[in-house]
Amino acid sequence: MITAIVHVSAEVARIPEVAEEIAAIDGVSEVYSVTGPIDLVVLVRVRTHDEIAAVVADRLNKVPGVLDTETHIAFRAYSRHDLESAFALGLD
Repeated sequence: MITAIVHVSAEVARIPEVAEEIAAIDGVSEVYSVTGPIDLVVLVRVRTHDEIAAVVADRLNKVPGVLDTETHIAFRAYSRHDLESAFALGLD
């Protein structure tokens, strides 16, 4: 499984709606509203790099209110929590 962490900047007035729309996208496991220079942190968990492109470039970036994204691909998980989440999603 591949995990991507996506930082999302959104229109301030639409942050809750943007978060809900992103959370409904297949492959998105979690969406967090955060403080700081970005508005949302999105965790994408999929099987292939092509699926990351489909989720982020083809769907997430097209949600109305998304202004900018920055995607980080995770190389290695050091937290047991991450492994338990993967099994809970049935992606093993």
